Amino acid sequence: MSADPAFSTELFQGCTDMAAAFRKAAKSRQREHRERSQPGFRKHLGLLEKKKDYKLRADDYRKKQEYLKALRKKALEKNPDEFYYKMTRVKLQDGVHIIKETKEEVTPEQLKLMRTQDVKYIEMKRVAEAKKIERLKSELHLLDFQGKQQNKHVFFFDTKKEVERFDVATHLQTAPELVDRVFNRPRIETLQKEKVKGVTNQTGLKRIAKERQKQYNCLTQRIEREKKLFVIAQKIQTRKDLMDKTQKVKVKKETVNSPAIYKFQSRRKR
Repeated sequence: MSADPAFSTELFQGCTDMAAAFRKAAKSRQREHRERSQPGFRKHLGLLEKKKDYKLRADDYRKKQEYLKALRKKALEKNPDEFYYKMTRVKLQDGVHIIKETKEEVTPEQLKLMRTQDVKYIEMKRVAEAKKIERLKSELHLLDFQGKQQNKHVFFFDTKKEVERFDVATHLQTAPELVDRVFNRPRIETLQKEKVKGVTNQTGLKRIAKERQKQYNCLTQRIEREKKLFVIAQKIQTRKDLMDKTQKVKVKKETVNSPAIYKFQSRRKR
């Protein structure tokens, strides 16, 4: 009487699973394996190297030796007449291969367009500065601006005696303390009729004068910046014009505050 093959396979699989379970149960009762540490009299030598540490060190040493062997073989088999196209883009500097920086090729039309954009940007910034300057001028009125040309007030007399007896405060009908002012110089009768408005203490007046001077300094800086932008725009426009193939002669050299001046050959345009 023959046995069923399917039944035999299931029986063998069950025995295998039971054996694996017994092995796991036996291992759970085993003594924990501990690696030997460095003895006390060898502590000065550091940690005791285990097999896993040796394996890592040996693999690293073997890898480096194979790399050196490959480099020696490559050096021995090198062809002195060898050429490859990367040689034209690489240079040797201090024993290191460095790729040369290639200059971007730009057509004259593209360069002209880029310089035109530069001129437009600088002109835009200059116009913005000019508008800010006009706004500051309208706010400050430039009454006591240091960079402004001083106004002159001329008085005319018929005789020398009138000149000798002349007093500016009396003539202008104001207080002697207000004679040097170029603005806000009320007459004596106005001071007698009306009260003084605004800040009157010395600290407040100094603070207002400081703020006004700060605004004037800002105005001066913006005027200088607007002049520089104007000069830069002119220089860029000159370089843009020089890209024209028309024959030209330099009349005046370029300076810090002005561009170069060229005289172009007159050409009849269709």
